[in-house]
Amino acid sequence: MMRRLTAWFPALLLAILAAVTVWLEHEVQPPEAQADSKARHDPDYIVENFSATRIGPDGRPQHTLHARRMAHYPDDDTTHLDAPRLVSFRGKNEALTVTAKTALLSSNGENAYLTDDVRLVRAARDKHSELVVETSWLHVMPEAHLAQTDRAVQIADANMLITAVGLELNSETHVLKLLSNVRGRYEKKRPAR
Repeated sequence: MMRRLTAWFPALLLAILAAVTVWLEHEVQPPEAQADSKARHDPDYIVENFSATRIGPDGRPQHTLHARRMAHYPDDDTTHLDAPRLVSFRGKNEALTVTAKTALLSSNGENAYLTDDVRLVRAARDKHSELVVETSWLHVMPEAHLAQTDRAVQIADANMLITAVGLELNSETHVLKLLSNVRGRYEKKRPAR
């Protein structure tokens, strides 16, 4: 009996060693990637040529948003827009329009980050001419009526041209703050005789 046990001992030891080796390899391997859509940056829906309007308590439009294409990503709950056009209304005849090549909207919709050929246009009102602001990047907070950038900007209306680096604009109070390197030219247009 002892002879049989001695003869099988090396085979039994090898079998235990093989089992431990297989178990160890399984434990040190990284887990397989799951096909969970939350782990990937894939859109869960895409809308072409859309328009949305937010209506205020008085029944009038507060903001409208148009875009050539909208894609929503569930992993970070962001929305990407191609050729966005955001119009914010203040009063009956006052509008502020922001356009760009692309935009990223935060999950709660409180922040919009516009990039490439950003153009902000305040419509002419009262005795003020149209005001145009151009930059490469703009952070818009529609509910707070704020827009800001830390990039180069150019501002123009019928009488002036201003360049600067960085701006903060409050569309409700009509306050435009330029942050640095401000240069400007003002020429009052003379009425035709």
